[in-house]
Amino acid sequence: MKKLLAMLLALCMVFALCACGQTAAPAADPAPAQTDAAPAQTDAAPAQTDAAPAAEPVNITLWTYPIGGWGNADTVDALIAAFEDANPGITGTGEYLDYTNGDDQVNTALEGGSAPDLIMERPERLVAIWGAKGYMVDLSDMWDATDKAEVNAACVAACFTADGACYEYPLVMTAHCMAINYDAFVAAGADKYVDIDSHTWTTEDFIAAVDALYAYYKEPVGDVYCSGQGGDQGTRALVNNLYGGTFTNAEHTAYTADSPDNIKALELLQSMDGIYFNAAENGGEEITAFRQGILKMAFCWNIAQQLNSDNNDAELTNDGEKIVFMSFPSETGESKLQGGIWGFGVFDNGEAAKIDAAKTFIKYFADGEGTPDAVKAANYFAVRDTAEGIDLTGIWADNAIMNEYTKLMPYLGDYYQVTSGWATARTEWWNMLQRIGGGGDVATEVAEFCTNANAAAAG
Repeated sequence: MKKLLAMLLALCMVFALCACGQTAAPAADPAPAQTDAAPAQTDAAPAQTDAAPAAEPVNITLWTYPIGGWGNADTVDALIAAFEDANPGITGTGEYLDYTNGDDQVNTALEGGSAPDLIMERPERLVAIWGAKGYMVDLSDMWDATDKAEVNAACVAACFTADGACYEYPLVMTAHCMAINYDAFVAAGADKYVDIDSHTWTTEDFIAAVDALYAYYKEPVGDVYCSGQGGDQGTRALVNNLYGGTFTNAEHTAYTADSPDNIKALELLQSMDGIYFNAAENGGEEITAFRQGILKMAFCWNIAQQLNSDNNDAELTNDGEKIVFMSFPSETGESKLQGGIWGFGVFDNGEAAKIDAAKTFIKYFADGEGTPDAVKAANYFAVRDTAEGIDLTGIWADNAIMNEYTKLMPYLGDYYQVTSGWATARTEWWNMLQRIGGGGDVATEVAEFCTNANAAAAG
């Protein structure tokens, strides 16, 4: 007990000495320090809560006219599925238009504020109509110098307006042409006037061939059809190419079919025994007569017709005669073919997220990993040779007919269908051909055409 008391007394003396030597502020109590640590851990949780939430999924709707497989639900569903896999967070829905009621459906949707996000069609509608009316998103920010260098020049020009806005991003193209019954040409000795390797011929060759065919068959062999606007690209191309005329000016502001070159071409056709003007037929009916062997050449032709196998194998008439596609005759042999261009446009519905998603869709299919499948689905020809490093030049190497038809692509000419007043001009064209076929003075009738068409363009 005495020892314990002595030890306690000693300890008290030690503490007293330490207290006398300590001049600094007393050390903070360690307990509050440990207590303050908890709020620091607690504050970390809100930091996680404030992190940016995952982007909401975006669904975009595509409306498409019947452009090859792009008019087929199974094909489009497969294409969209591939896009969705490559672009998580974006889903797509396809809906389908036809050329009978499609324009009315789109216009009704635009007026009602329910337009789709994307549409697939040609510049006649996307650029010249809906773009001109302010319904479309300007896609010029999707193009750089490389894109413009890679895409066919005629396609670039067709998709941009004069002030630099772009309302269509092109995917595929084709060139409209004519066709001949090669077996009939051989029988008449007219095969020497055509080069079936290059698919070209001159105006002089054309005149000689028609004369030889008429002498052999004793009836007209070519039909300038003009019952309506169906297939009118063929008659325009025939007239414009014979002597180098144009249908519009380069700026697409005026119709120029009254040029001396076009008058000369129409006077030639009017005078030829082997060519007649048929006010009872349109382009589709001319094709039928050609397949039946009644006509020996068709001015309304394209790759779809060359591949057609409804009544016989592709590249054969109903009776099994060989069909050879040809460019239109010209003085030099190098023609300027009217083409078809199909691509994507974006309606400006005021939703930035959907517009961005639509541009992603376009990039994937028109200039990205999805381009080969998109082109093959359309069953036409890519507007560019390369898509983000993917070589597209051999895309049809396994299809002999498609591969041969690519020889016409360098002849794709000015895409004048974007000229104002286009609908009126088409109607005036076939009315003019009917009057010429009935014996009307060519210069007079062409002048009337231009007066009416240019009035529509100005209005």
